Amino acid sequence: MTGAAAYSGSVDLDDVRAARALLHGVTEVTPVAHSRWLADLVGAPVYLKCENLQRAGSFKVRGAYVRIARLAESERARGVVAASAGNHAQGVALAARKLGTTATIFMPEGAALPKVQATLGYGADVRFHGAGVTDALEAAVEFSERTGAVLIHPFDHEDILAGQGTVGLEIVEQQPDVRTILVPLGGGGLAAGIALLKQERPDLQIVGVQAEAVAAYPPSLAKGEPQLAALEPTMADGIAVARPGDVPFGVIRDYVDEVVTVGEDTLSTALIGLLERAKLLVEPAGAAGVAALLERPDAFAGPVVSVLSGGNIDALLLLEVIRHGLASAGRFMMFRVRISDRPGELMRLLTELARNDVNVLNVNHDRASEALGVRQVEVALQVATRGPEHREELREHLTRLGYDLF
Repeated sequence: MTGAAAYSGSVDLDDVRAARALLHGVTEVTPVAHSRWLADLVGAPVYLKCENLQRAGSFKVRGAYVRIARLAESERARGVVAASAGNHAQGVALAARKLGTTATIFMPEGAALPKVQATLGYGADVRFHGAGVTDALEAAVEFSERTGAVLIHPFDHEDILAGQGTVGLEIVEQQPDVRTILVPLGGGGLAAGIALLKQERPDLQIVGVQAEAVAAYPPSLAKGEPQLAALEPTMADGIAVARPGDVPFGVIRDYVDEVVTVGEDTLSTALIGLLERAKLLVEPAGAAGVAALLERPDAFAGPVVSVLSGGNIDALLLLEVIRHGLASAGRFMMFRVRISDRPGELMRLLTELARNDVNVLNVNHDRASEALGVRQVEVALQVATRGPEHREELREHLTRLGYDLF
């Protein structure tokens, strides 16, 4: 991660330019939007590269189209196959339809219904297999070997890197004075493609951002080769990749200046900030760069461009992420308290909450717990507060009144 021109692989910035010619009229040149909210936080200009507004909802269609377009006619005649839980599925399905070939997509059992429907809407044959993308990929490989369909890997191919790298070309044209580009990092296709810019712009700082729960690149870079990382639960499923790709790894090793990780709380806070302040719907993985700015506002030279890599998020997950983010930001509080099971006691508690400008979202009574004393009731409350200070003020106020919160 020195930024030196040590990379000697088979894809370079000229390949990225050739990929852009292929994508002309196919993909959108997505906007770069200034963020006053983040600029005030960082103390330098911050811009958002809105790939969440790309066709099929993410950058994935860029690489998928280039990969399929460069297949021989005889290969396209056999069809293509891919494995994905969402963004890659939609990108491959759309690209295959535009290029006149068939696409078979293996998705995990229980994949989000909106993503399944979108993939079907682009004309793909969707099949379900296994509990996760790893299982689905095994089925896709077996299908490829059995039928001759060409496997379209989500990140581990030169054509994929070239296609994803077109995001970087757009960034430097739309914001020529950019000094730092923050890129969500999973398998590495997007970050590697953008990092090829350093062949001509060595002044750029390229920073990959991973979720702490699934961060395969830091140990891989330390060892000098891709390593398998543990898959812990994360809301950022779009960058939850257990092992870096062999092809992007070399580019990232030599051109990406730094790889940082971000926590789940910050990811959800970033998503809510993008909703409320930038009016942009972004999936948790797509908000990783913004999360890095929230965690380390003084760490990156400006102007900064953060790539919002995708906007495909299931509505049910969005509800959970919003609740998580509000709690992380101190605007959502859950607590339990035991009160006397007498008329007026619950009203007294609710009156104190109202006096402190607290909005009660949910109240639940429990009289059956064995831990309760005679004529006691346990009340579980969910309330909305104005922020961390207000939440602590409320906690201290109720404690002074004799309530034992837990």
